[in-house]
Amino acid sequence: MTTAASTQLQRTLTRELPQHEGQTVKLLGFLHARRDLGGVQFLVLRDRSGLAQGVGAGLDLPLPESSIEVIGKVKAHAKAPGGYEVQVESLRVLTPAVEPPPVEIPKMEWNVNPETLLDYRVVTVRGLKERAALKVQAELVAAFRDHLTAEGFTEISTPKIVSAGAEGGANLFPIDYFGHPAYLAQSPQLYKQIMVGVFERVFEVAPVYRAEEHATSRHLNEYLSLDVEMGFIESEEDVMDLETRVLAAIMARLKERAQPELALLGAALPEVPAHIPRITLLEARQLVTEKYGHAVGGKDLDPEAERLLSQHYAETQGTDFVFVTKYPRAARPFYTHADHNADGSLNPDLTRGFDLLFRGIEITSGGQRIHEYPMLQDSIAEYRLNPESLAGYTEVFKYGMPPHGGFAIGAERLTAKLLGISNVRYARAFPRDRHRLTP
Repeated sequence: MTTAASTQLQRTLTRELPQHEGQTVKLLGFLHARRDLGGVQFLVLRDRSGLAQGVGAGLDLPLPESSIEVIGKVKAHAKAPGGYEVQVESLRVLTPAVEPPPVEIPKMEWNVNPETLLDYRVVTVRGLKERAALKVQAELVAAFRDHLTAEGFTEISTPKIVSAGAEGGANLFPIDYFGHPAYLAQSPQLYKQIMVGVFERVFEVAPVYRAEEHATSRHLNEYLSLDVEMGFIESEEDVMDLETRVLAAIMARLKERAQPELALLGAALPEVPAHIPRITLLEARQLVTEKYGHAVGGKDLDPEAERLLSQHYAETQGTDFVFVTKYPRAARPFYTHADHNADGSLNPDLTRGFDLLFRGIEITSGGQRIHEYPMLQDSIAEYRLNPESLAGYTEVFKYGMPPHGGFAIGAERLTAKLLGISNVRYARAFPRDRHRLTP
């Protein structure tokens, strides 16, 4: 039942308690923790802004995680969270928990069995570190949006049910679309290129789907992709310069708006240099082989080579970032533009594609795209793709598409590396990996 005192008081958030010392306040939140010391009860209330300790006598404390209302007087207390506690005058249970939580939320740590935390994610996501990571990611995404909007970009929304993959290959989730074959989109790539012909500069924040048989701490099968595409560029250098500015804006916003969360997680933000160093893939492979004795096989850098290359730049240039450029054609999608030789002719073996490494892991793929219709048709043929399935995309290149390029950042992977989270699944509220469809 609502009391007269409850209706007369406006809600106070726990972070606002210092402003109300000596005053009676009303707190709303969850019963984070409780202790009963005979005639005296201690409780910790959790709301969206933090924690507050309450102390009272004769309180009938419900089970942890119950939704509660607390009314009491604010008093300075050095050992209480935030330096203040509430001397409880009334405690009202809004919605009682019907059973104890499966995990003690105040005692959760990421180094316990990850499957346990993920199996009970509907509750464990309430943990202070869990929600801090998601709060940081929310600010990261907001900074991404705000900075691109300020640079003249328009946010778009593209289909997530598609008739063909943007990158080819078999890593597509098939679905039945009213009796017709369709797929979950592995990237908005083709659509954001089309929209360059509309707005010149576009971005999207949306999930993408990869049916890859990974079961590692760095992969998800559904993740939040931060996609950018811009027209009228000179080369992929313009795209890398843009991403550098975006990253600087993200770090500035996190420094301004996420300090409590960063402090809780013990995370240190990186400095984004005005010019992130760049190294070609061939030079990168040679460097890690000659300096660290690590032989790199395949057409890309393996995870150990990424780690060693990042270590080199951290030690020699003091930066956590490095662009790896000039990827071979075999390692890039069909729409990636070929590189040019010194005489201006096209080099069919190299592309203007790049990756960005951050603290030992790739967080971005990007590059300049093919914008000329004949070249695009030739590339589709060379990649042995079905031109009919891509006709809706290639049509726009008959009508004067400008030189353009872009990149995509995996939000969860960037969040995890920023915060020192060892498993990328903890950087998503409800992760989807090879073995997980719930909760």
